[in-house]
Amino acid sequence: MKLNGVHHVSINVLDVERATTFYVDKLGMTILPRPELGIDGTWLGAGAQEVHLVYSDDPTRAPGQHFAFGVDDLDTTITELKGLGLKVSDPVTQPQGARQCFIKDTEGNLLEFNQPAPATV
Repeated sequence: MKLNGVHHVSINVLDVERATTFYVDKLGMTILPRPELGIDGTWLGAGAQEVHLVYSDDPTRAPGQHFAFGVDDLDTTITELKGLGLKVSDPVTQPQGARQCFIKDTEGNLLEFNQPAPATV
């Protein structure tokens, strides 16, 4: 398996609008397109990486909080992770075409493996 670096970090927030204003106005991030995912949030550009702000009524709870590794081939990555004895979620294709799966580390932290959407011409 070859990791291409951290793709994004997801942060739970109580007030998406306030948090977005902070990250854009104070830290200079840019707002990125985000598909409808059934929960309020904003995707932000931070150079080559992304920060995903996700609404949570209790940001100290971490069910949506995670970080994601970019990979070139999600199916190969899933096979390798399973070969290591890890429990891997079924792959999901997002509306914009990116594919992802999840595992948990030894401490229960959620890790995503993200294959970018195919380039369109």
